[in-house]
Amino acid sequence: MTQGNANANAAAVTGLEPAAAANPPHGRQGLTEQEQGAYARKAVIASAVGYALDGFDLLILGFILSAVSAGLGLTSTQAGSLVTWTLVGAVAGGIFFGILSDYVGRVKVLTWTILLFAVFTGLCALAQGYWDLLAYRTIAGFGLGGEFGIGMALATEACRPGQRARVSSYVGLGWQAGVLAAALLTPVLLPYIGWRGMFAIGVLPAVASFVVRRFVGEPEVFVASNKVARKGNPLKMLVADAATARASLGVVVLCSVQNFGYYGLMIWMPTYLAKQFNYSLTKSALWTSVTIVGMAFGIWVFGQLADRVGRRPTFLIYQAGAVVMVFVYSQLSTPYALLFGGAVMGLFVNGMIGGYGALISELYPTQARATAQNVLFNIGRGVGGFGPLAVGALAASYSFGTAIAVLASIYVLDILATLFLIPERKGTALE
Repeated sequence: MTQGNANANAAAVTGLEPAAAANPPHGRQGLTEQEQGAYARKAVIASAVGYALDGFDLLILGFILSAVSAGLGLTSTQAGSLVTWTLVGAVAGGIFFGILSDYVGRVKVLTWTILLFAVFTGLCALAQGYWDLLAYRTIAGFGLGGEFGIGMALATEACRPGQRARVSSYVGLGWQAGVLAAALLTPVLLPYIGWRGMFAIGVLPAVASFVVRRFVGEPEVFVASNKVARKGNPLKMLVADAATARASLGVVVLCSVQNFGYYGLMIWMPTYLAKQFNYSLTKSALWTSVTIVGMAFGIWVFGQLADRVGRRPTFLIYQAGAVVMVFVYSQLSTPYALLFGGAVMGLFVNGMIGGYGALISELYPTQARATAQNVLFNIGRGVGGFGPLAVGALAASYSFGTAIAVLASIYVLDILATLFLIPERKGTALE
């Protein structure tokens, strides 16, 4: 088999073409095309694994909140705050590790964040009460916060310009793989190992951190950028001029709506299905899993569309779909309508995660790219942390159905931000 055929076969399997050897900003100098393609695939896999840990942890917490509350005697407010403070920690960690990554490297800092997350998730298994568990969750969130942005920066810097949205979507699929694993494994394992055992599983990702560090090097575009004089503080680069500040505001709105709607729906969906329709934990997990499959398909489709028709048109299609489908889902009342309606709702609500990595990478220079990815997304995640609280409050005053219907209105903000604040930079060269 010739090298050209090997490259073609690899691209057919992964959807990623190797970056051209003559184009160092999107490949690694001194490597053949086949080696560069292999590097790009490793970078995407490492990034997706990091984000999978994020999704696995958050949904497990949603499924075991009742067991944790019973075991430690927590109030509903205390239980809900565990999610909120995990996300608060993620915001702080995202800012800190994003800036650090722009200075010392994507791979090195991604390794640290995975290790920090794994250790403190494992410590949650030893919690004796609310306050020490809250501390462990917050610090685990601190590590968690770095994974999305650093992984997205690493993956998008390793691929060709025309493939950035697809690569971004592959990393986004990592989250869904983690969430799906949590939805399927929790009902099976929880009765046998309890909530402490579920947290103990969180130690396993420490292995991933060593694999990432051992087999993935820094992208050439970062190495080249790190050799030149810095243009300034990465945070200041996010508001360097009026156009950049406007784009940053637009990205914050998009990420806030995305996370608010996602966490508001996914954290409460098992409870909604149990209370409204008397679903068991196993049945709730099955129905939630179908929604997650819809989300995964939506992420994949988003990447394909965004690389072909542009970021803005694809975001607008998905945002309009989210407005309609979240409201429709709140009106459904039969088991199979909930099953298929959840899949379609998931396609639009979470499919947009497939575009943030490419969008943000193209808006900011290399010296601030991981900072932008982490700071802007995690500000949105911090806002999203109030989604479960808002849904819970509305459900207490009205009903879960009403609370979910109200969520539909927030996607109108997404549409306005995309129309008036977000520029189209599809396929532009990274600075």
